[in-house]
Amino acid sequence: MPPLRRFALLILMWVACVPAWAADDGARLYAHYCAACHGSHGTGGVGVPLALPDFLATVDDAYLRTTIRLGRPGRVMPAFRQLSDTEVDAIVHYIRGWAPPATSSVAAAKTTVPGNAEHGAKLFAGHCAVCHGAHGEGGHGTGVTFSRPRDLPVLAPALNNPGFLAAASDTMIKTTLMRGRRGTPMQSFLQQGLTEKDIDDVVAYVRSFAHAPRPVGAKTGADESPLITRESPYGLDETVEKLRNAIGAANLRLIRVEYFDQTFADKGKENKHHVVVDSCDFNFLDQALKVDPRVGLFLPCRFTLSEHDGRVSVSTINPKRLSEIFNNDELNQLCDRMYHVYSDILDEATM
Repeated sequence: MPPLRRFALLILMWVACVPAWAADDGARLYAHYCAACHGSHGTGGVGVPLALPDFLATVDDAYLRTTIRLGRPGRVMPAFRQLSDTEVDAIVHYIRGWAPPATSSVAAAKTTVPGNAEHGAKLFAGHCAVCHGAHGEGGHGTGVTFSRPRDLPVLAPALNNPGFLAAASDTMIKTTLMRGRRGTPMQSFLQQGLTEKDIDDVVAYVRSFAHAPRPVGAKTGADESPLITRESPYGLDETVEKLRNAIGAANLRLIRVEYFDQTFADKGKENKHHVVVDSCDFNFLDQALKVDPRVGLFLPCRFTLSEHDGRVSVSTINPKRLSEIFNNDELNQLCDRMYHVYSDILDEATM
């Protein structure tokens, strides 16, 4: 075989193999970064379902890439800025593979849809607000079954989110309104009696969210200490007793008091200088779980007491530091409230 022809054949073989490599890499990357929220087969969970035919038909690859890059600030979806462009493209290619045969996505269009935002606001209030919120803030909670009816595969997303507005073109929003999303409560606006001009007005109103100030949650940041700690002027036993009283005064239920290593140390050989006190406000716990079930990672509240060289310290986890990780505005407010409760309990126990 002539060298030039052999070279051309090798190039063709390499090109033919690239989609397979991309699919393999996309499956691996999706499983690592996406499946925990969106489901291993894109059927949804904490995150929206990605395998819905109407979703894949109305979003273009640019929307998926931008969403992966920017996430949804203030919501559960993080920004994956650490991924390379090749890795992002592999994930997009893998997600696109769920589309039914002969399904094509909308073209990437940046053309502004002309519409009357004032009239769109009235239509939004009558047709959209019941699911997406009066100001486009989205459904309550994170989207898991604990915070939505079990027969709904998705909680209405936040339309006023800067990540969504940066990713979604006017064409995508308009197409979604015109055709709806089968398998979700989102029905075609044309079938609801609206005209195409009405839909243009709704698109214009949704786009206007980009100019509206967003609610600010509790201040969080990496400058927060991961622990709230107090030094006690009392001995270990007296500090434990004062902590028990402070927990009761704060209307928290005392769950247990035990040595830190009690569950794995031989009986009688526990470290008597390291004690944990577990407590909970169950009404607050229920409220927080409905906002974001991940708070179960640090609730109920645990206080840890340590005695070293005759000095006793009491500490608990700092909810304000954790709320930054969870990326949820509503949870930020609850974490700020928890921070003050925990701080007051520690102050009362070590006065």
